[in-house]
Amino acid sequence: VETVLKNGCHLVFFPNGTWKKVGSDGKTVTITFFNGDVKQIMPDQTVIYYYADAKTTHTTYSDGLEVLQFSNGQIEKHYPDGKKEITFPDQTIKNLFTDGQEESIFPDGTIVRVQRDGSKTIEFNNGQRELHTSQFKRREYPDGTVKTVYMNGQQETKYVSGRIRVKDKDGNIIVDTKV
Repeated sequence: VETVLKNGCHLVFFPNGTWKKVGSDGKTVTITFFNGDVKQIMPDQTVIYYYADAKTTHTTYSDGLEVLQFSNGQIEKHYPDGKKEITFPDQTIKNLFTDGQEESIFPDGTIVRVQRDGSKTIEFNNGQRELHTSQFKRREYPDGTVKTVYMNGQQETKYVSGRIRVKDKDGNIIVDTKV
């Protein structure tokens, strides 16, 4: 059944309970489905789809950007170039790049970057930095000190003064060059 209102809007009712409203401009369309889902098409061709059961909104913009908003507060942006940005309820932001790299920015300012080879760089808000690879974990301190722990358990600390201290896997000092 189709009804035309005085303001120019068209209402179309379908037997299954779905109904469609076409705005007087002819460009704004809202479809309310029998299951509670709602699809809106805006004059600029933006499509907003609300999934009632999942309480999730999926917006597709005319430039190809897609934004998903979940009921728990998580927001995902899917860019036309393939990049994804996820904002979690705790405000952590995770970027997934098309080349396989990842970057997470935590609310305290810590940034974690993961490369395609699995190596990881962590930048802490106190100025310290860590590098994790398959061979070692290295922490760099703001004063220039660098501590490296190798996969075999050996530890090496290089101080700004030039001093180098090496410990074996059991923590025994095997080299200590005091400057």
